[in-house]
Amino acid sequence: MPAHRLDPSLIRDFELFRDATDEDLDRVLASASARRIAEGAVVFEQGMPADAFFVLLHGRVKAVQTTADGHQLVVRHIGPGELFGMAPALRSAVYPATAIAVRETLALAWPTTEWSALFSRLPAFAMAVVTTVGERLRDANERLLELSTEEVERRIAHALLRLVAQAGRKTEEGILIDFPITRQDLADMTGSTLHTVSRTMSAWEAKGLVKNARRRVVVVEPHRLRMIADGAAGEPSG
Repeated sequence: MPAHRLDPSLIRDFELFRDATDEDLDRVLASASARRIAEGAVVFEQGMPADAFFVLLHGRVKAVQTTADGHQLVVRHIGPGELFGMAPALRSAVYPATAIAVRETLALAWPTTEWSALFSRLPAFAMAVVTTVGERLRDANERLLELSTEEVERRIAHALLRLVAQAGRKTEEGILIDFPITRQDLADMTGSTLHTVSRTMSAWEAKGLVKNARRRVVVVEPHRLRMIADGAAGEPSG
């Protein structure tokens, strides 16, 4: 898709570009390119030179970090309207994580050389970047605290509740996490093992808290899950 033909309506309603004029949007899109990413494909890898940054238009992307000892940790799921590949905001020349499409995804990409221009030209973009960095630092601190102080069942409950907040959709059965999520993903989000996550999820399913089918999770009893996450006494231990 040629850059000059990108339609401003693709991004007009995103918070990042809330105050942009039509002229601003035309200028912003002049240096952008659309990228379609197949489900399971890697957008960029941890440690690669950060030559582009992205805004997700459609689909879902997960950010995965690999530790020095080779363990993988899913650090975030990115939804439509969100920035990712934000190495310039961290003053990093390389990507701090690997980005993988969870399902078929469409994103806009800009060369990293355009970062300063967007940041200075669009106040809403600059504010959204500051807010996003702050939120992700807070999330990282919360998860670090969970990993160091909480039992695994509470960590799994916290992970599911975060996913509900990010991509929950009400259905007749409960709140559907509206993108594919595997038990291995949950293990990678919580510093746990596949065996432990499977055992916990099976126990919760038997007690009516969640339902699992075809890489989809429905949270049937979010209040009870919140009680487990908060360590409330009397909830099932899984």
